[in-house]
Amino acid sequence: MKTLRLFIIKEFQQFVRDKKMVTIILIAPVIQLIFLGYAANRDLKDIKTIVFDKDDSYSSREFIRRFEESGYFLVVSKANTYEKITEMLDKGAALTAIVIDENFEKDIKGRNTSKVQMIFDGSDGNKASIAAGYAQNILAEYSSGIAAEYLEKSGMITLPAGSVSGETRVWYNPNLVTRLFMLPSIVGLILIIITTNLTALAIVKEREIGTLEQLIVTPIKPYQMIFGKLIPFSILGFIAILIVLSVMRYWFEIQIKGSVGLLILSSFVFMLSTLGLGLFISTISKSQQQAMITSSFLIIIPMIFLSGFAFPIENMPVIIQYITYIIPLKYFIIIIRAIVLKGLGFSYLWKEILILFSMGMIILILSSLRFKKKLE
Repeated sequence: MKTLRLFIIKEFQQFVRDKKMVTIILIAPVIQLIFLGYAANRDLKDIKTIVFDKDDSYSSREFIRRFEESGYFLVVSKANTYEKITEMLDKGAALTAIVIDENFEKDIKGRNTSKVQMIFDGSDGNKASIAAGYAQNILAEYSSGIAAEYLEKSGMITLPAGSVSGETRVWYNPNLVTRLFMLPSIVGLILIIITTNLTALAIVKEREIGTLEQLIVTPIKPYQMIFGKLIPFSILGFIAILIVLSVMRYWFEIQIKGSVGLLILSSFVFMLSTLGLGLFISTISKSQQQAMITSSFLIIIPMIFLSGFAFPIENMPVIIQYITYIIPLKYFIIIIRAIVLKGLGFSYLWKEILILFSMGMIILILSSLRFKKKLE
């Protein structure tokens, strides 16, 4: 035990002397979370819109005003021809075009269906889909307003027979803010970047400068060296967790609805996998550069693509969905989103935590055996 304690102290002293490593642990998580927190935002505001109002009536102007006052659409130009619309969309000067029929007001007053054409630049399918959703909501609200006004003028105070009145409510994220959905996942991403890279680089660095060979010839046992390496990085990972959660809470003002203790416990369980993967990378890498490349292309990028962080797993081919079952980050993202956004407890998340713990122990044990064999 004394040997292990001295080895851990040695690791912390070595860490403190390495200014670059201190920066990675204490400053890099904050910078990454802030940048990603603002960049990972799929919400659209001030959607550049061009209007072709063939009717130019009070009703058509009122209709356009609904779009402008929504906060989502910004009318940047008005067109007199379809050629103008084509030119604006081709140049990227507008994402959306609204074309109002010349009989718009006449049809409304005659209780007929008025025609409005919505054109979207679909070269960016995600933006076009979000903008179309905003437009549909405004159209539905405007149409229901016309119907309500007609009923009021007709002296009808109740809904006609056979009608359906729907009320929509969104739980957990009422304003559908992308940041609330993405930031908890970014916590997991930053954790895997720090702990996996930190473990792999620290061990490979010792091999590069020759100190690992010096440790091998000392009386220290392989298991003591493994624990002596992993325990300090676990503590540093815990520090990174606290920093990241503090930034998420006090900078972005995202409330953690569930148990912070369960969140930290789940993070430690997740770190079993990340530390094990870092240990494994250290056994197959001969230089820090090789370790970084291996970590990025073998671990981090596949996890980003297959964990549900960026792309919905349900939309992936079935065979890819099966592969996601072996991705630890997938389960951690499920856990952290459930704790932060929904406030769920252990009784709801025990299955994901158990799977994550089992995967972490398997990865850590296999990586430790391989590392031990390399030492011997």
